[in-house]
Amino acid sequence: MKKICILLFGILLFFVTGLSAKIWKVYNVKELRQADQAAQPGDLILLQAGDWKNINIQLTAKGTEQAPIIYKVSVPGEVQITGQSSLSIGGEWLVIDGWFFTNGNAGNKSVINFRTKSTQLANHCRVTNCVIDSYTTPKRLVENYWVELQGKQNRLDHCTFLNKQNMGVVIAVVLENEQSRNNFHSIDHNNFGYRIPLASNTGEIIRVGVSEQCEFNSNTLIANNAFTNCDGEAEIISIKSGANIIRGNLFTSCQGAVVLRHGNNNKVIENVFLGNNKAGTGGVRIINEGNWIVNNYFYQCRGEGFRAPLCMMNGVPNSPAIRYLPVTNALVANNTFIDCAPMSFGEGSDKERSQAPSKVVVVNNLFANKKDSLLFRAYDKIDGFVFAGNQTNYSGKQLLPKGIISTSFRFTASDSIAFPAHSLVNPKPWQDSIIQNAPDASNLTIQANPGILSIKRLQEIKSLANTGTGAKWFKPTPKNPIHKQVSCINGTELYQQINAQTSEKLTILLTGTNYEIPQPIQIKGNLTLTTKHTDTIRFSIASIGAPFVFQIMAGSSLTLSNLIVNLQKSTANAWIATDSSGNYKHSWFRINNCSIIQNQASFFYAYKTSVIDSIGFSNNRFFMGSGIILNLQQENERKGLYPVEHLTLTNNQFEQFAGQILSIARPGVDESTLGPMVTIRNNQFKQIETTNNLPLIHFSGAQKTYLINNQFIRCNPDKTVVLYQDEVKAEHRMERNILEGSGKIITNKYLVSTQ
Repeated sequence: MKKICILLFGILLFFVTGLSAKIWKVYNVKELRQADQAAQPGDLILLQAGDWKNINIQLTAKGTEQAPIIYKVSVPGEVQITGQSSLSIGGEWLVIDGWFFTNGNAGNKSVINFRTKSTQLANHCRVTNCVIDSYTTPKRLVENYWVELQGKQNRLDHCTFLNKQNMGVVIAVVLENEQSRNNFHSIDHNNFGYRIPLASNTGEIIRVGVSEQCEFNSNTLIANNAFTNCDGEAEIISIKSGANIIRGNLFTSCQGAVVLRHGNNNKVIENVFLGNNKAGTGGVRIINEGNWIVNNYFYQCRGEGFRAPLCMMNGVPNSPAIRYLPVTNALVANNTFIDCAPMSFGEGSDKERSQAPSKVVVVNNLFANKKDSLLFRAYDKIDGFVFAGNQTNYSGKQLLPKGIISTSFRFTASDSIAFPAHSLVNPKPWQDSIIQNAPDASNLTIQANPGILSIKRLQEIKSLANTGTGAKWFKPTPKNPIHKQVSCINGTELYQQINAQTSEKLTILLTGTNYEIPQPIQIKGNLTLTTKHTDTIRFSIASIGAPFVFQIMAGSSLTLSNLIVNLQKSTANAWIATDSSGNYKHSWFRINNCSIIQNQASFFYAYKTSVIDSIGFSNNRFFMGSGIILNLQQENERKGLYPVEHLTLTNNQFEQFAGQILSIARPGVDESTLGPMVTIRNNQFKQIETTNNLPLIHFSGAQKTYLINNQFIRCNPDKTVVLYQDEVKAEHRMERNILEGSGKIITNKYLVSTQ
């Protein structure tokens, strides 16, 4: 009877509240503020098409659990919040629905903050069905968050976040005071996409806590989200607090990992990692105590080192909480790994990180691999691991620990596998091991068959990218760039055509042989320079001492194709340079099938803070001159910044030259980024001698290099031809290179292969 009375009272309360609720129609920020100040529980505030540019909104009203106050866009997509705008939420039981931030940025502020300027925190508030698209601060190294979660029991769901390209995580859960700890936030059913490599730290998608707050529990749930091409840095999700759950998420072609960086007793459960053979695609990295990795599915994840599909770090003995606490009491159970790169145990082992993982239970996992020669790499002892009930089809020469059983699997499709017909008949030994080594796992039920994530559940998670996540009303506008082609006979015409470029793609056919450029040219778009004749084209610039001839502005590209170019009369300091403004957009440069007579300047010069997605040299000939071909050494702050993500030199000839070919620098000890990645393959270097004992090729901090099948003929005799220098772990491969009458190659401990 008592329960019936309570139910009737609740229905009556809801009915009365509904009768008194008001609908507010607001057309600008002034009317929105007035409505917010007057709103009562159950009210609906509808944003109408109007002026929503350069606004700073603070919402401080208070609804109730039964009657929240809703701030909704009348027609999603038609109301766009643009310019330098932001939203601060400091009320209770508020719902923000359908807002769209685009065509602008929030500077160094958060776009959406669950806290107002008056330091009032949001509690029980919800942001749903919203979109933040390309709302990026123009300067790449200016840091801000897109969403800053504070307070308690807030929810961020069914939102879309695309194309953040400046520093700062997309979603930050802040634990700076007691009012925001043990928060029980939910980040669920969101769609995160297309974060290009930042070439810096702070490129995560979600971060829960920071190092200084790592000893506090957050109790944040990150569930049923889709992450696609999230390549910002080594960490997609960075956990720096305790008691968080990462469950049921889909990671597709993401160069990075879920990283349990700080904090204890976190759980990574029922997630799907589809690497699709993309380089750098990882899984889970484990640090600290009591963390569980259970019932996850890893497919073609090809990351190595910190990005390995399963990575367990070495710890620092007696480490402060903000450094690297040793792995202990970890549970890795019922996971499926298909055609993934080798696991990494004791990763990061060095003089400081010298404590191997202990009390690690690896049980009932399935490892199916048809391509790799190793199942795992161990950089320290693994006697602190308990292996039991694991199965693999691995048949290589690596000695596997007891508890990893070799068997055969029946592959049913390219992305699926049938479990072995038999199952483990005696699960008790590994069940006892879990209870003994991970005491809080005593109530965990683990089936006897490895890889128990059901096919049904797997398909549900794999469908998240297309159904179930993000703002349903939002459809990114497809781009159909217009391609224009023109001819230019001299430098003045060339300058005018490039300066007036309006189409996204422009090809200029060079019909003349002498091009004196009146002043430096800025390229703003995708430009290709080519010719149909085979005569030598001479370039010069009218302004003496110009910094460059061509400058590739951020977001633009330059391609040189089938040209014979003489630069000896060019007086500029560089022929091609990058944007010097520090803009967040990447640029591109490619040169193929060209012959270049170089001068005493830099051929390609990268300004400090610029970022180039890729530089490609193929089938070219560079000869004479005394400058430097690729001058990529301007980053001098010790922050791990670098100028180019991918640099490739293939099938080129460099000869009769008195300068460096390449100098690239990535200073500092930051370990969060993958680049730069440099491939130098099938090139011939002949009769090259540098001044001041400089090496022809200088790698300083490059994270991955491939020096393969090159010839060095009479290059820097009795001096250095190639120099490797690193402050943090790197990976260098050097194979089948020929040195004839040339100097030496100076390597270091990070050379992983040589022939």
